[in-house]
Amino acid sequence: MIKEFLQLHGEYHDDKYFKELTTLKMGGHIAHFVMPDDKQELKVIVNYLKTNRIPFKVIGNGSNLICGESEYNGVVISLKKLNDYHVEDDILYAEAGVMVPALAAALAKQGYSALEFAAGIPGCIGGLIYMNAGAYKGSMADVVTEVEVLKDGELFWFTADELNFGYRHSIFHDHPRWVVVSAKLKLSKKDPKAIEDLMADRLRRRKETQPLDKPSAGSCFRNPKDDFAWKLIDSIGYRGYRQGGVCVSEKHSNFIVNEENGTAEDYLNIVYQIQDKIKEKYGIRLVMEVEKFNC
Repeated sequence: MIKEFLQLHGEYHDDKYFKELTTLKMGGHIAHFVMPDDKQELKVIVNYLKTNRIPFKVIGNGSNLICGESEYNGVVISLKKLNDYHVEDDILYAEAGVMVPALAAALAKQGYSALEFAAGIPGCIGGLIYMNAGAYKGSMADVVTEVEVLKDGELFWFTADELNFGYRHSIFHDHPRWVVVSAKLKLSKKDPKAIEDLMADRLRRRKETQPLDKPSAGSCFRNPKDDFAWKLIDSIGYRGYRQGGVCVSEKHSNFIVNEENGTAEDYLNIVYQIQDKIKEKYGIRLVMEVEKFNC
C-alpha cells in the first residue's frame, strides 16, 4: 500500500541504505525511499504519511547526519529533485534541494555575492537553513529573507525574523515536522573575480585544515561560548583517538571520521567519552552539531 502510493508521487526505491545517503557513510537499510518531483508532490506525500501515522524522515544531502545500523521501517523523503533556482531583482529563489557549493560557484560567475562563506559546506539550501550553517563569521541568518515551509499540511512563507535563528539553530529544531521547501536570499553585486578568489582561498584553507578526504559529518560539536571545541578535545588527549572503524581526526579534532567501515555505535561512543571527560575537567557539556537519527 505504501509502496504503491509513493510510486505514484516520486522516484521510489526499497533498496537504499543510509550509508549511501550520508557523507559519514554509515547507517542501515531503509524500508521506503522516495524523491518527490516537486513541492506539490512533497506536500501530498507528507500529508499522506501524517494522516496514516507512518514515520518518515526528510533529508537533503545527508552531510550533517549520523544514522544507526538497524533497519528504518519508515519512509525517507529526499529533496534532491527540488533543485530549481533563479535570480530576480537581486533576490535568489532556491528550492531546498539545491546544493550550496555549486550554487555559490554559479552565483559568483554572475557577480552575485551572498554565499561565499558557505561555498565549502557540502549541504543543500534546506539543510543549511535548518542548521543556520555558517563559516568565516557568516551564516544563513545573514542572507535569508524568507523561507517557504510545509507546515500542518499547507505551504507558508516565514520571514527571517520569524525563524528564530541562533548559533547553529533555527525554529525547525523546535518543530521537526515542519519541512523547508524553498527560500529567498538577498544578493549583492560584486566583481566576479573578487568573489571567486575569496571562495578559492577559503576552499584552500578548508583543505589544509579539515579531513575532506575522509567520510565525516563535518564538525561534530558546537563551539562553547568563548572557546573552541577542538581545543577542548585536544586538551583531553583525544586527537587521533580511535574506536572500531571510527577515529578523531589528526587533522582537525572536532571532526570524527569514518576510517574503515565504522558504525554509529563507534562514533557515538567516542562522542559520549569526549562529552564526559570535558564535563568532568571543565564543567562544560559539549553539544553535538551533528544530528542523530535511528540511533
